[in-house]
Amino acid sequence: MTGYFLRRALGALAVVLVLSAVVYATFYIAPGDPARLACGPRCNPEQISQVREQLALNDPVYVQYWHFLQGIVTGHDYSTGTGVLHCQAPCFGLSYQNDQQVTDLIVQRLPATASLATGAMVVWLLLGTGTGLLSALRRGGPTERVLTWLTLAGTATPVFISGLGLLMLFCAYLEWLPFPTYVPLMDDPEQWAWNMLLPWLALGLLESAKYARLTRSSMLETLAEDHIRTFRAYGATERSLIGRHALRGAVAPVVALTAADFGSMFGNAMLTEMMFGLPGIGQLLVNATRTIDLPVVVAVVMVTGTAVVIANIVADLLYAAADRRVVLR
Repeated sequence: MTGYFLRRALGALAVVLVLSAVVYATFYIAPGDPARLACGPRCNPEQISQVREQLALNDPVYVQYWHFLQGIVTGHDYSTGTGVLHCQAPCFGLSYQNDQQVTDLIVQRLPATASLATGAMVVWLLLGTGTGLLSALRRGGPTERVLTWLTLAGTATPVFISGLGLLMLFCAYLEWLPFPTYVPLMDDPEQWAWNMLLPWLALGLLESAKYARLTRSSMLETLAEDHIRTFRAYGATERSLIGRHALRGAVAPVVALTAADFGSMFGNAMLTEMMFGLPGIGQLLVNATRTIDLPVVVAVVMVTGTAVVIANIVADLLYAAADRRVVLR
């Protein structure tokens, strides 16, 4: 296990390094002038030249990229109108809009995205795995057909449709819930939960359809294995057969996919955050794209990409822990 983890960690480091090179080349070396974007549309050539000098854009490309990596690992010093500002590691630079450290912007938005991803994960696990197990155990009956149609409907419904429907039903028509306004967890846990409920449902319902189909297929495949038939032939009750033997093998791929999806959720929750007005990383990325705030865009892409890489390692480890037949090499 230790050797496997070390190999995966080194591989993940190499993937993140390649990702950083691709991201840097895409946003800083591609056609366009980062100095002009950082300075603003009203800057004259002399001011643009000063900004280019401050950002070290006159250095060779490989030197600029090295400074980019160095800033992420050890931090960087930037000259501003009020003096020299030290950006602590991991440093992705200063925002073009307000000279604020990009890392601080991400840290401020991270709790909203983490809240959305965590709550949605609970929703899709409860609904998805429960629906999938029930559909597998009632195979061939009317219950399975109804659940299959509901699963297909959930897969085909975009999050902005389900989110709008939830807002109209629970906030406008029934008036059971307030229109969502993000409240930090530490400020008021109860209001935090009530205001996050609809975003959790909107995103969790979309993902739960995928988990229902995966759980159903995994459960049917596990129930058809030889050792399950052997236990059934020896007179094992159906409840103990499912709870002690079949469920463990069926849930293993669900656990692995959950870890991977949770990592990618930090980037995929963008549409949900925009719809419900959540001040998360997705909303930050949309606003930065509109204003062409390159340091913010680069930082969000790097953070979400790194989260996906780490989540895939965790998914492999959880899969091996859930299914003892898996050997890590």
